[in-house]
Amino acid sequence: MSGIDKRRTRRAFDRAAASYDKVAQLQMEMGGRLLSRLDYIRLEPRTILDMGAGTGMMTERLIGRYPKARVLAADFAHGMLLRARRRGPLFRKPRCLCADAEHLPLADGCLDLILSNAMLQWCDDPALVFREWLRVLRPGGLLLFTSFGPDTLRELRSAWATVDDLPHVSRFFDMHELGDALLGLGWEGAVMDIDRFTLTYGDARHLMRDIKSLGASNAVTGRHPGLTGKGRLGAMADAYEQFRRNGQLPASYEAIYGHAWAPAQRRVGDVTQIPLAGLGLGKSSGQRHGG
Repeated sequence: MSGIDKRRTRRAFDRAAASYDKVAQLQMEMGGRLLSRLDYIRLEPRTILDMGAGTGMMTERLIGRYPKARVLAADFAHGMLLRARRRGPLFRKPRCLCADAEHLPLADGCLDLILSNAMLQWCDDPALVFREWLRVLRPGGLLLFTSFGPDTLRELRSAWATVDDLPHVSRFFDMHELGDALLGLGWEGAVMDIDRFTLTYGDARHLMRDIKSLGASNAVTGRHPGLTGKGRLGAMADAYEQFRRNGQLPASYEAIYGHAWAPAQRRVGDVTQIPLAGLGLGKSSGQRHGG
């Protein structure tokens, strides 16, 4: 199975930092829908992590939504964080952290809320990421995330398949794989659902330019080792024409949404850890409601 070349992915996102906001309308829409879910959850987080923050579009909205919280913006692309650190009012800039989602330089149980928008598809094993996020969330903390599902860019994948048998589009995990990974690690109250979007383009090359501007270029191991030549790109564009409808070429996206809670009790080896509040000996935070 092909994996993600993280070094190549990081370089692509570094280069795309200046152009990302201009072409990330879908990511902004997904992020807005993800944030709207907090309208139905009583939560007063003290420390928030925006994982895969990119240029900080979601970070800025979190700063505005929770004015008393400390907001961390984390991404593995330094170029993106240079833009994210400018977000927010003068005295409430986010704290930026250049880090991999699978290995966060954060203490156990230091976060109340993790939000991650359109980042998880850049990881080879979501279970590793969910395990790390579970470690850094406090008991009863909340995770909200989006990712792209396997129907994403299905037309592009099909068009490339007529050219060669090399991977040109990343593998995307489906909703059930992500949900099973959460449940297998002991997350509680996991809820998963899907939205479907279709973007339209005049030609396939315009789609490819937008993907490059997002930093989402092909970073799959096993891809063609050199640059994509004009002949192969032209053959792909010709094959894409079979999907043209009403003068436009569609690009399908499957957006997966998920949320889950860190359990109040955690098992470490043969010992079950129970917060004092769970024994009735401490003051309950009262932060988990309506989930």
